[in-house]
Amino acid sequence: MALHLTWMLAFGLLGNLISCLVCLAPLPTFYKIYKKKTSEGFQSIPYVIALFSAMLWLFYAIFSEDAILLITINTFAFFMEFGYITVYLLYATKKDKILTFKLLLLFNSFGFGLICVLTLFLTQGQKRVQVLGWICMIFSLCVFVAPLFIVREVIKTKSVEFMPFSLSFFLTLSAVMWFFYGYLKKDQFVAVPNILGFLFGIIQMVLYVIYRNPMKILVVEPKLQELSHEHNIDIRKLGTAICSEINILIPQLNDSGKVVFEDQIAKELTKQTQEITNATNKI
Repeated sequence: MALHLTWMLAFGLLGNLISCLVCLAPLPTFYKIYKKKTSEGFQSIPYVIALFSAMLWLFYAIFSEDAILLITINTFAFFMEFGYITVYLLYATKKDKILTFKLLLLFNSFGFGLICVLTLFLTQGQKRVQVLGWICMIFSLCVFVAPLFIVREVIKTKSVEFMPFSLSFFLTLSAVMWFFYGYLKKDQFVAVPNILGFLFGIIQMVLYVIYRNPMKILVVEPKLQELSHEHNIDIRKLGTAICSEINILIPQLNDSGKVVFEDQIAKELTKQTQEITNATNKI
């Protein structure tokens, strides 16, 4: 019995430690958002659902027996998720802000408030624990399903930019620890969801291995210098060639007063021919 409790405590403490690392894993992402002052297309849905889940587990742990380890980790998770959502709202677009506020009102205000009212007034004792346990288990599954939105983006874009490997790795380890904690504590509401969490963690790590080195498309741009060499035009040669083909016709008056166009090139050639003829005659 003592050994059983020792192992349960060990897995619970390890679960707390690793779950804290899971909560800290998105810090580089939100630091990037803070530095660039833009949400860069990130979605707030996973963090809103995680915040809602932490609130539910806290509520469940309050009425459950020997659940101090659940209280500690979910308190930490609550404040971390609240901080992430706050940073997201500061730098998200107007459209994303409106969507996030709607989700917070739906899940964290109306949804959580309704669950609190119904369970406090309609259930008592162990039955209340059972009802809250089922609700927590369902929404824990939602927490593990939430990263599927990121998985879809990874498959669509063939890039793991929005799915850090550290998050997937620690999520898988956390699922293992909490499964054994719930199994040894005989708490099915803790053990069952973490089976699915382990499977989803493996899927994310496999996708990371597949898409961690995206294919780069090389675009060959023509060099301006090469194009300029191929299309150089010698203006002087062109001018000479054009000018050599132009016959200048100058209008002149003949003896009768009529205008006659005289070809200057032909006249020049005739003059040169006459000079050569005269020189020949002198010889």
